[in-house]
Amino acid sequence: MADILASLRSLMASQSPPLDALLVPSEDYHQSEYVSARDKRREFVSGFTGSAGLALITKNEARLWTDGRYFLQATQQLSDQWKLMRIGEDPPLDVWMSDNLQKEAAIGIDPWCVSVDTAQRWERAFAKKNQKLVQTSTNLVDEIWKNRPPAEINPAVDHPLEFAGRSVAEKLKALREKLSSEKARGIIITALDEVAWLYNIRGSDVSYSPVVHAFAIVTLNSAFLYVDKRKVSSKVSSSLQANGIEVREYGAVSSDAAMLASNQLDQATGVNFGQNGVCQNDTCDNDLIWVDPASCCYALFSKLDANKVLLQQSPLALAKALK
Repeated sequence: MADILASLRSLMASQSPPLDALLVPSEDYHQSEYVSARDKRREFVSGFTGSAGLALITKNEARLWTDGRYFLQATQQLSDQWKLMRIGEDPPLDVWMSDNLQKEAAIGIDPWCVSVDTAQRWERAFAKKNQKLVQTSTNLVDEIWKNRPPAEINPAVDHPLEFAGRSVAEKLKALREKLSSEKARGIIITALDEVAWLYNIRGSDVSYSPVVHAFAIVTLNSAFLYVDKRKVSSKVSSSLQANGIEVREYGAVSSDAAMLASNQLDQATGVNFGQNGVCQNDTCDNDLIWVDPASCCYALFSKLDANKVLLQQSPLALAKALK
């Protein structure tokens, strides 16, 4: 464990600007509490195996925040290199950092593993002492994790209508009507259960969770699924295409989010405006991009014009609760 911390601190010092602290959350790129083996970065650096927790590594300290479910477990699993911070008893992480890190400290995060809500809350806390959140270009933990488990290629499968209850076409129509009513022209969907629900697909990328590692972007006129294409059989691909959903590689979501922000995504696909009966001409005044601040990662939010973002709970949250 000491070697891991030493390697991370060496990497922190080599960054530009050099990092005074590094945050390692439990979540993956989709803000999931339960993640695949290769996404258990906080477990790797700390040795703590609980599902929830956040590690902070500074030049001289290593602290881990977790909740009451895990106080005993964390006490048993953390080495003497670490100090346990009990949520509800000890100062919250953002307060502790603001109070204990130096003025103008640089605090590194992987923006893919932090939600918009969380990043903005930290930024507000850091502003008191001109501390700044620094988005690292790579995940520093991944750089030192020599035996990181490989990505599994588990097949996505269609979820039959008899169990889904509503067709993909019905769900997309309802979603687009909601977008239109909120003056939004597109939505970025990052929560794994919401992607699975909307497109009626299931998978086994996370133990005990029937989800596929994937993002979705839906506009008033088009729909995209971002996933490792090796997971998509010809049968699943055909059913997605039949519903007007284009399958793209997982990593393409970053550049497509930028294209969505500049209103070029639909044009790039050759989509005709109005084909879904929501926005009938080029004078459509829907100009917002909807993201759920609790589940959308900061990396994708950063691709958008903050003045044209609708930060609001996903419209799928309540829709998928109906059984």
